[in-house]
Amino acid sequence: MKIQENISLKPYNTFGIDKNARFFTVAESIADFKEALIFSKEKKIPAIILGGGSNILLTQDQNALIVKNEIKGIKVTKESENEVFVEVGAGENWHEWVLFSISQGWSGIENLSLIPGTVGASPMQNIGAYGVEIKDVFHSLKALNRETLELEAFDFETCDFGYRESVFKNKLKGKYIICEVTYRLSKQPVFNISYGAIQETLKAHGIQELSIKAISDAVIEIRQSKLPDPAQIGNSGSFFKNPTVPAEQFEKLKELYPTIPGYPNENGVKLAAGWLIEQAGWKGYKEGSIGVHDKQALVLVNHGGGDGAQVAKLSEKIQKSVFEKFNVKLSPEVNFL
Repeated sequence: MKIQENISLKPYNTFGIDKNARFFTVAESIADFKEALIFSKEKKIPAIILGGGSNILLTQDQNALIVKNEIKGIKVTKESENEVFVEVGAGENWHEWVLFSISQGWSGIENLSLIPGTVGASPMQNIGAYGVEIKDVFHSLKALNRETLELEAFDFETCDFGYRESVFKNKLKGKYIICEVTYRLSKQPVFNISYGAIQETLKAHGIQELSIKAISDAVIEIRQSKLPDPAQIGNSGSFFKNPTVPAEQFEKLKELYPTIPGYPNENGVKLAAGWLIEQAGWKGYKEGSIGVHDKQALVLVNHGGGDGAQVAKLSEKIQKSVFEKFNVKLSPEVNFL
């Protein structure tokens, strides 16, 4: 394992923020991670794990060892007539894994096409889109304990999944490194086209016979029409989580704003953060090199040369504005470093 010094992290975060890491290395195995953790302890600096860099905002230089997770591999561990269990390395590109599963005829994650990042982040964030979340297809994972350097197994219950949450973002934050994830996929697809946008896109293309590839293609088309390509303009996708409010509060908001979208869930009614931000007047806003995307207000962008601290300040302004207008608190989905 090669450890480099004073490395720019600009190529390793989708916001394209130019901050330096005191040390940088790539981990291709569990042994590499153990070596990296020992090094960071010797240097008395934190070890920060990077996947695809699509869910972080760099606000300062990092006096740390940045470890890029590149553990690869896709392996079927068990299968039956109807199901397949697949163990995937945490460093695999998420979208490429989705496309591979579709090519094999495995159903369950086609609605999660084109989400940026790596496999390791999927259970940590409980990523979701278009009616599907990771918890719906999750079986288990293996994670390295940072203190003991032992590999431990986590099942569905111990991961404690919530909306864009898991135990790894709360109680066990910073204590484990996810190395492998096992998904439980179906050989007999159950199509999820409950979101109108998918139905409309399929109809526009005249698709009569549903397939997991057709749904994936529709999702890709929808996402590309709404979300900017990080290769063209720096961003981390959805910057804020969609907030949930009590049903009574939603009814009051509905009286004031009849067009407000709401989606009932077990905790109340989920609101569309992008709609709230747009109604508060932020869509297309630009402040120097940073701003809010002109097609999707949920996305904060770096037009080039922007600073992470500036993006953080803009996010605070948006939170304050939305709270003053709607009495609704927005929480970032992005991790600030």
